Amino acid sequence: MITNKNLRDFAIRATDGELGTVDDLYFDDKNWGIRYLVIDTGGWLGGRRVLISPMSVAHTDWEAKQLDVTLTKSQVEHSPSVDTHQPVSRQHEALYSGYYGYPYYWAGPNMWGPAFYPAGLVSAAHGSVEPKAGKTHHLSADFHLRSTEAVTGYNIEAADGDIGHVDGFVVDDEAWAIRYMEVATRNWLPGKKVLVSPEWIEGVSWTDSKVFVGLTREVIKGAPRYTESEPITREYESLLHLHYGRQPYWLREEKHKAAYSLSGV
Repeated sequence: MITNKNLRDFAIRATDGELGTVDDLYFDDKNWGIRYLVIDTGGWLGGRRVLISPMSVAHTDWEAKQLDVTLTKSQVEHSPSVDTHQPVSRQHEALYSGYYGYPYYWAGPNMWGPAFYPAGLVSAAHGSVEPKAGKTHHLSADFHLRSTEAVTGYNIEAADGDIGHVDGFVVDDEAWAIRYMEVATRNWLPGKKVLVSPEWIEGVSWTDSKVFVGLTREVIKGAPRYTESEPITREYESLLHLHYGRQPYWLREEKHKAAYSLSGV
């Protein structure tokens, strides 16, 4: 697990040199998967920001704060241009996938289409999925991606009133999914931060910058304290889910994996 704040400024190293640093993350507002890392390329591309899919991440060096990707600098330089200050449509994503030869992550029931992890999607595809730019005409122009930077600061509305605001995101760096939102409780619970899973969200008003959770203030108040400087252990996660009375995501995913294994998928 890593927070979006800690992931920011990680260096991105291509097979033939550095590409730049992580500046932001784009997540899918349907299932909260991290779809792209927004990379600030610095001087070598004239300050252009580019998108890097987690499907290209081969290795993470935590000590060096570096992500190694299976791309060349030339590939990134000539990738489809995307204005990262504007919404990214499904059509833009299809063009991006077609350029890199990636399968569509939205073509399946799991976080990464037919797979649970981005590496699994690439391995399962073996070039058989058809992310071709020529077939993008039938895709929706709807926008499903959100910036973690833009959503930070959204108000959190509990079932019985305001509880605080989104202060960051906790990312599962294997599944590349947002597992929790960091909730800063402001003056209602001075100095305390808690975690809330996107799975417990009842709705989001993107226009009003509000996140609605079906939990009372009292329940949130009694949640295990979250300390940014301490690692999130499975023991802590278990206590968190037990407190909220919710099934842990890893148990559900293990069941799905077992079912897929038995079915030969």
